Amino acid sequence: MNDARRQRLLALADRLGTPCFVYFLDEVRDRVAAVRAAFGGALALTYAIKANPAPALLRSLRGVVDGVDVSSGGELTRALAAGFPAAAIHFTGPGKREAELAAAVTTGVGAIVLESREEATTCAALARARGARQPVLVRIAPDRVPAGFGDTMSGKPVAFGVDEEDMPAFLAELATHRELALVGFHAYSGTQCLKPDAIAENWAIFARCFAAAATAAATVPRRLVLGAGLGVAYHDDQQPLDLAAVAAATAPALAELRARFPQARLELETGRHLVGDAGVYLTRVLRTKDSRGVTIGICDGGFHHHLAAAGMFGMVLKRNFRLANVSAPIGPAAGTFQLSGPLCTSLDVLGRSVPLPRLRRGDVLVIEASGAYGPTASPSAFLSHPSAGEWLVDGETVVDATR
Repeated sequence: MNDARRQRLLALADRLGTPCFVYFLDEVRDRVAAVRAAFGGALALTYAIKANPAPALLRSLRGVVDGVDVSSGGELTRALAAGFPAAAIHFTGPGKREAELAAAVTTGVGAIVLESREEATTCAALARARGARQPVLVRIAPDRVPAGFGDTMSGKPVAFGVDEEDMPAFLAELATHRELALVGFHAYSGTQCLKPDAIAENWAIFARCFAAAATAAATVPRRLVLGAGLGVAYHDDQQPLDLAAVAAATAPALAELRARFPQARLELETGRHLVGDAGVYLTRVLRTKDSRGVTIGICDGGFHHHLAAAGMFGMVLKRNFRLANVSAPIGPAAGTFQLSGPLCTSLDVLGRSVPLPRLRRGDVLVIEASGAYGPTASPSAFLSHPSAGEWLVDGETVVDATR
């Protein structure tokens, strides 16, 4: 981190107060542009709201991305409030409640992503009651996921989607629901991947599944959604994902899909990759103490705000996020430190054996790669501590991201 960025983050911490999340809109726009450029603009880009549903951010993404993926009635409400047209929204998730499905049908979302037989039956009944014909996508759960993904949602018993091997029977039953219009297929098997070859292999599996499903349904799909799985380099020993390498590796699978389904819109669904690196978490050291040979910085922020940084959001082995002390001059590490939060539990540790040039009361610490799965993926009500602020920075303008 260069000195100019350190000084800017320190000034924001002083201005906004800590603990807080800061999201840099120019960095989100740059990442969107980079993804589009890597694939030559050939893929529509759908933002998965679950990664960061901050209202100000969503409004800023209108017109920047081509659509949004929502996974709850609450996210649907946020997407509509942000100005996204209903036709640009698709609704995923294995546990959609009947009221949420009813809202989606009434709103006229671009597609409801079906993930089970019972969901299809419920959706058809709701559409029939409203005299509507609801466009749907069918989510396919392939029989395997390549190695290299941080979390997998296929290749094993899963709540997500329809198992690949059950697809012919599912599609035959779906055809009896005249109130549902099958417009295409969706697949999202794994997340947080930094290996271009693994992503390419996964998309080749998707292409195979899409072709088999289209044949079984005797349909020509208009939409094919590829769950990206594009990762973020959270830790010091990781290299950022090479988008050019991903585009080159996935070119054969995409070419196969375009040749077989020239009329279909190919959509890339991603959330973390667009916003993860564009956000930081700022927390201030309340006090320090020595305990059995370890110097501990006790901070005003903790896992109640940032569960992922504490290693409890899909991480098998707890590893530190990229951390820095922006109050200290740039220089070599003076030692390693433990960074703990204010909560009354030993789980509240944001960093272990963190090399820093110093650690003093009042120092501001920054946790990088905090733009995705921050406040909304954390137990913010635990011990009734205040919520962390969320701020959206657009050039010199800073606004409350939660409004």
